[in-house]
Amino acid sequence: MAANSVEKIQGNELTLPVFGLIEPDRVQATDDLFAVVCDKFPISPGHTLIIPRRPLIRFRELTAAEKTRLMEWAQWAQDHLQKTLTPAPDGFNLGLNDGPAAGQTMPQLHYHVIPRYTGDLADPRGGVRWIIPAKAKYW
Repeated sequence: MAANSVEKIQGNELTLPVFGLIEPDRVQATDDLFAVVCDKFPISPGHTLIIPRRPLIRFRELTAAEKTRLMEWAQWAQDHLQKTLTPAPDGFNLGLNDGPAAGQTMPQLHYHVIPRYTGDLADPRGGVRWIIPAKAKYW
């Protein structure tokens, strides 16, 4: 991903499949394949979504090039949040809910980058394993 492929939206409207109109102040960056936006209902400050600009629901629908770009944007988002959030995050939860059985509520693929901080939970071990609480604590 070349640096010039990042386009900051200023005053322009951005409409994404299923998500609709994204307020300009929520848009962090875009390119021809994805938009990087602040989550409208953040789990933590800086919670970011990476959303394809074309309609698709499941991860397996991404092309190989889109999968590569998605990971590049995930790295960009982490770097951006490390530089811009105060205090800087101590870690991140990264991922997506792929299908209704996995908790996907919007029928448009979107990838979460969620900043985490030491002490934001008494015991963060298990991370995403807490989706099924009975299987989370295996230690």
